Amino acid sequence: MRHRKFLTSLLVVPALVLAACNGDDGNGGDEPALPEDDGGEEVDAAEGEEDEAPPAEGTLAEVQSRGVLNCGVNDAVPGFGFLTAEGEYEGFDVEFCRAVAAAVLGDADAVEYTALTAEARFTALQAREIDVLIRNTTWTASRDGGESGSFTTTTFYDGQGMMVRSDDDYGSLDDMQDTVVCTLSGTTTELNLESVFVARGLDYEPLTFEDNDTLREAFLAERCDGWTSDKSQLAAFRAEWPEDEGGPDALTILDETMSKEPLGPVTLDGDVEWFDAVRWAVIVTIQAWEFEIDSSNVEEFLDVDPEEDPEVARFLGVDEFDAGLGLDPDFAVNVIQQVGNYQEIYERTVGPETALGLDPGFNTLWTEGGLLYAPPYR
Repeated sequence: MRHRKFLTSLLVVPALVLAACNGDDGNGGDEPALPEDDGGEEVDAAEGEEDEAPPAEGTLAEVQSRGVLNCGVNDAVPGFGFLTAEGEYEGFDVEFCRAVAAAVLGDADAVEYTALTAEARFTALQAREIDVLIRNTTWTASRDGGESGSFTTTTFYDGQGMMVRSDDDYGSLDDMQDTVVCTLSGTTTELNLESVFVARGLDYEPLTFEDNDTLREAFLAERCDGWTSDKSQLAAFRAEWPEDEGGPDALTILDETMSKEPLGPVTLDGDVEWFDAVRWAVIVTIQAWEFEIDSSNVEEFLDVDPEEDPEVARFLGVDEFDAGLGLDPDFAVNVIQQVGNYQEIYERTVGPETALGLDPGFNTLWTEGGLLYAPPYR
């Protein structure tokens, strides 16, 4: 059974219930046409606050003893992290919370979700209110060094973009002189916007908001000429644009990519065992895709002969191979059976056949020209 947890002081209750998904809480990926980094990754940190160290026994042992994973997510970005009308969390990032739970606990549904704003996410991680943050969060140097967070494996390669009304005369960023641009406050999106516009000699007025719901309402009311965020996140909101406002065709996402936005799970610094467990929970979804193992055929692969295919045998724990990660030898099987491989996750949440319709771009295997590459499991 899936649980839900709300931080009343931090939670942003979405005004809309979105059926599609996408994004990094306001800013999150770069380059590929993809989800956005939480609405523009916020450079949120708790300055002056003391970081709480991981428990002496380690987070992995604590989560396994508790029997539930506490996962920090978004609740308002279609396709990536959103709350359905039925009160269930769904989306690309949510699926990776489930993958971690399957790897660590053997049960993908043993997750308690905490909806977090971009500005509150790192504070919640530092305070150990969550075990892992999987909320369209961009990996940057300052976050790596100053937010007490360790970024594991990138799950989504995105880039910041600009969305405008189709009937306005904006064909590129260079046309946006003296405009008002909506963005989320405290995010990498806000900083990237300034860098790009200053570099191009463009005067503009930033209009910032703490959450996507209020930003969306401002854009709907035409208080701003452009909306900047991760391209994936912009695609998510475009897909859900009201039909009485012209529907998706009323909006255009400009071709230019303003930044690199690698999005992925974040754990608290100083707990290497937990970091490794989360990292490999993600990696196995990529390796499974490369091995052409998915939720529909994994049972067949369990009959593999270790002598004939030692790599697959190790990967699935058929020969009881223990990589020393503190996980069961067959943890990959639990992830694949209950959640699926990376391709399955992508296609059912944000892929071409969903409302978002995102082309994978860099989010495909290295053998196909993408950036997804799993280190050897041996």
